[in-house]
Amino acid sequence: MNKIRLKEISSKIGSGATPRGGKNSYKSEGISLIRSMNVYDSAFEYTELAFIDEQQAKELSNVQVERSDILLNITGASVARCCMVPNNLLPARVNQHVAIIRIKKELANPRHILYCLISHRYKQKLLAIAQGGATREALTKEKIEDFEILLPLLSSQHKIASILSAYDDLIENNLKRIKILEEMAQMIYREWFVSFRFPGHEKVKMVKSELGMIPEGWEVKKLGEMLEFQKGKKAKNIYHQPLNNSIPYLLIDGLRNRSFLYADDKTMPIAKRDDILMVMDGASSGQVFIGFEGAVGSTIGTYRIKDTNNLFSYLVYFFLKNNFKTISEKNIGSAIPHANKNFIASMKIVTPKSNIVILFSDFASDIYKQIDVLERKTLNLRKTRDLLLPKLISGEVDVEKVDINIDLMEGKS
Repeated sequence: MNKIRLKEISSKIGSGATPRGGKNSYKSEGISLIRSMNVYDSAFEYTELAFIDEQQAKELSNVQVERSDILLNITGASVARCCMVPNNLLPARVNQHVAIIRIKKELANPRHILYCLISHRYKQKLLAIAQGGATREALTKEKIEDFEILLPLLSSQHKIASILSAYDDLIENNLKRIKILEEMAQMIYREWFVSFRFPGHEKVKMVKSELGMIPEGWEVKKLGEMLEFQKGKKAKNIYHQPLNNSIPYLLIDGLRNRSFLYADDKTMPIAKRDDILMVMDGASSGQVFIGFEGAVGSTIGTYRIKDTNNLFSYLVYFFLKNNFKTISEKNIGSAIPHANKNFIASMKIVTPKSNIVILFSDFASDIYKQIDVLERKTLNLRKTRDLLLPKLISGEVDVEKVDINIDLMEGKS
């Protein structure tokens, strides 16, 4: 293996910028603007993906993302997280918290470089460099350019990338299936409870309410009447593996990818499977999850149906999910956004008759059981890949003599 600086194998290393006007200038659709909250290790998070128009994109043409570019977070708590840009987002731009690393393919395999950067060995080096900053975690252009990695022969890089990306392809397929299932449930929610085209709606009279016309027998309620809220707290002891009586420690990263830390603090608020979990602090405030059990972390809040009959959990979950933009616009706090509990409690929801609630609860529960199976399979794939990754990157497993039908990654996101 040869030690080489990233600068020597890259045609571009540099961060982006935010359009004039900042967050207020973002569009509902258009050209993707990738931010640090979208970049995870070997995974792209589409939630809260921002968009800009053609003119804004033109002004940021020098930070246009190209196929096979590596995206690296360079500031804040998510510093050193990196992934490859998904092809379906191109042509995209990045903001100032994300750097583009464009590898010269005749010198190195971009996906192999990505796997190097997310491996424990190099990740720790990146974090150490970032934490050497004067005020906050940061990776400068110069630090990235001078970052050294050991590279095997190009043929070995292709093989390593091919082996590891096979796992990522399976993971991606599962994530696509999960997305389809979630969209299916969301579509049914909107059809039944927004458009009021629920089973048997043709025989139900529409009547006036404070929210407009609703089916007869349905009620308008404030969420505060239906829900109990409890804020999470920071665990005293945190483990990377389940030990003794420890349980999953629920934080936003784990909720997104099921990769949990563990806690055994008996004073922690505990989430049940039917509880709705909401991100209460940070840029993702207002985002909701359901179907998780564990100790609730400090940036998360739990909403639980007051009635012992929890059939309304999925209805409320999709209501909150459907109103994420409205909730996020009411966030409080200037430096760090916080979900506004009082506003959420004041929100009004149309609740149906019990037979419709039962039908929807059964449907949604079945969907999320399927999602749970797919997420567990995905977690196992990630664990296997992560066990294999350092052995391949370090050369402990020699792939040079392994006969692999190599895909040079040209067709992969």
